Amino acid sequence: MKRVATHLLGVIPTLLLSWTIVFGAMHLIPGDPVAMMLAGTPATDQVIEAERARLGLNRTLPEQYIAFLSRIVVGDFGESFRTRQPVSRMVGEQLPYTLQLAAGGLVVGLVLGITLGVLAGVFPHGWVDTLVMTVALAGVSLPGFWVAMLLILVFATWLGWLPVLGSGFQALILPSISVGVFLAGGLARLIRSSIIDVMTQDYIRTARAKGLPPFKVVAKHAMRNALIPPITLLGVQFALLIGGAVVTETVFARPGIGAMLVQAVLDKDYPLVQAIVVWTTAAFILINVAIDLLYSLIDPRVAE
Repeated sequence: MKRVATHLLGVIPTLLLSWTIVFGAMHLIPGDPVAMMLAGTPATDQVIEAERARLGLNRTLPEQYIAFLSRIVVGDFGESFRTRQPVSRMVGEQLPYTLQLAAGGLVVGLVLGITLGVLAGVFPHGWVDTLVMTVALAGVSLPGFWVAMLLILVFATWLGWLPVLGSGFQALILPSISVGVFLAGGLARLIRSSIIDVMTQDYIRTARAKGLPPFKVVAKHAMRNALIPPITLLGVQFALLIGGAVVTETVFARPGIGAMLVQAVLDKDYPLVQAIVVWTTAAFILINVAIDLLYSLIDPRVAE
């Protein structure tokens, strides 16, 4: 419990810093939110000033910043400047779609990354290793939007196996592959290095000398000790899964917070942008804390 409490206390400065950066960045973007809301509709100076007062934009930046922090502490993100709907409800309606896509990408990345990485690590410096590492290098090098367009062209247009649009399971397959390919490439390369390093250890040679089958040596002895570096990568890559969802949702015309975030930035919709970034950064940091705590379960020596 002490370890958990220490990690959670360490999250507070990180969250505060990220929220401060978001607040400052939004106010550096050129343009007046009220003018964007009016969208060219004629309005007197009195109407504009009244709207600015209603939104709290007539306050000084320190006052706006304090109000922003005081609201998010209690989970109140206010109303959208553009739609005048509660921001929490807007994010809540779109968040499940992005989580589905991120989860699908995570599954694809884990399955492909672990499979390819283990194959390359168990059979290093051969044709299997060369083929796997070529695929992994392509996965981390190719742009996400290009992979998405290629998947649409091959599997949706030419072969007609999968739909591009929709909300069912089949419509989630191509976007998940598009998001998960990058994760799979990086994970495969790291698992390969970890497996090769672990397979040279004395306890592996001892396990082999006892006559254990090769599969059991890798699965029971090598994999557990080779997992910590890849798990570290998963925590970092979670942010890339969310970031990749922004591009993927646009290419596949999927609902989600990615497309909503892009539009909110263009509209200078402060409350909506701040709410999306607050939720995503909080989720990213908490997941990294959970992964850090998972180390002690995989290798108790980390907790010492």
